[in-house]
Amino acid sequence: MATTADFRNGMVIEIDGDLWAITYFQHVKPGKGGAFVRTKLKNVLNGAVVDRTYRAGEKVNDVRLERRPVNYSYTDGNLYHFMDANTYDMIPIAGDLLGEDQLKYLKENMACEGLVHDGKVISVELPQFVELQVKQTDPGLRGDTAQGASKPAVLETGAVIQVPLFVEEGDLLKIERKEDKYLSRVTT
Repeated sequence: MATTADFRNGMVIEIDGDLWAITYFQHVKPGKGGAFVRTKLKNVLNGAVVDRTYRAGEKVNDVRLERRPVNYSYTDGNLYHFMDANTYDMIPIAGDLLGEDQLKYLKENMACEGLVHDGKVISVELPQFVELQVKQTDPGLRGDTAQGASKPAVLETGAVIQVPLFVEEGDLLKIERKEDKYLSRVTT
């Protein structure tokens, strides 16, 4: 058991059988009345976000999540199968749990991180930076070099991002996944 004094960003608590991660909290001490804590909580499984207020000192059930390396293997319909790197077990995860923002960067044999609760992988997080090859992009035209000029590029997973004009088909790019942002070309 933890109290509101133990709150920190990233802490996972259990509310009505669901796991919620604290993404924001603020201790408030009004001039009149008791102190309280405002929080913004994100559901670990489905990504729903809620605001919740606790009285100062209120007890909550904190949960320890373990992180374990997993590798993406294949998909069949809406299930995405990951192999646990420690036990070699296959772990099916529903596509809606992964989220569209992660699925567009997922490729075979990608090393990911599994969140484990009670010995079972409940969610998977892709790495923050991914390396993907450009599948299709228009050629950059000479003279189109105004500052910050960019063009769309389709990556090998089907994701579309904006890249500089010098990027060509077949180039291997380093991408910041959470912001859909081109970082650099990868030299081999």
